[in-house]
Amino acid sequence: MKERTLPYALLVPAFVIVLATTLYPLAYSFVTSFREWDLTKQRRPGGFVGVENYLHAATESGFQNSFWVTTIFVVTSVILTVILAMSLALLLRRKGRMHTFTRIILILPFAMSPALIGVSYRFMFNPEFGVLAKGLGAVFPALEGTPWLASPDLAMAILVITDVWHWTPYMTFMCLGGLASIPRETEEAARIDGASNLRIIFGIILPQMKGVLLVTAVLKTIFALKMFDQVVTLTGGGPGTSTETMAFFIFNVGFKWFDMGYASALAWILTVIMMVISAWYVRMLLSERKMATA
Repeated sequence: MKERTLPYALLVPAFVIVLATTLYPLAYSFVTSFREWDLTKQRRPGGFVGVENYLHAATESGFQNSFWVTTIFVVTSVILTVILAMSLALLLRRKGRMHTFTRIILILPFAMSPALIGVSYRFMFNPEFGVLAKGLGAVFPALEGTPWLASPDLAMAILVITDVWHWTPYMTFMCLGGLASIPRETEEAARIDGASNLRIIFGIILPQMKGVLLVTAVLKTIFALKMFDQVVTLTGGGPGTSTETMAFFIFNVGFKWFDMGYASALAWILTVIMMVISAWYVRMLLSERKMATA
């Protein structure tokens, strides 16, 4: 009897931790999203207001702006990250000391804290003493003195670049793992038949990498939807609200404007978006497995 119950008893501490840190906050925030709670007026949640907070999100310009900013950021960062990761994986799949050394160096950007990355790039793009700003100005004189983070388009571009720089190494190693599972015999047979490198990549490698690339894209999408640290330390959501992502907007609503009921509703909207993407990913993955076993 003890042998049967022991595994479940060992799982109890982990279950309690998950319940205390994940399930309970989720349930509490879900209930709060249907209530009025202004921290400047009351310490505890007020009365129920139904779906008023959710209806307010559908009509408020601030949330709509953050939604479109997040959409632009997610689409551009995911596409660039997947393309760069796959390209680097194809270059680094070969064996050799140089390739091994490059793989070691490649992991350094991912090891850095997102907040530290934002602070670093903020200094490097400073038009007065930033090393990247000065370097770009020396190579392209027309860019000398450009206020990089004062332009909405340039600030968004820099935010995307820093995110791509941070996540590309991790996604590259995922692609390298996928490439290692592809039989080399198919490539060798194609080369014997006279296929070019591009034909091998697009006709043989990428079709077999479809599942891995799908996982990479979905994971990067979820990470991009949660973009917060670099927005705080790099752009502060500015200039204006041009780089105010949904996560940063929710933070402002809850801890700057102290409207916890509305912030909970916005957080659940973001959570539902992530759940829909995850469900779509699982469905696609299951369909891929069915086709592979058919």
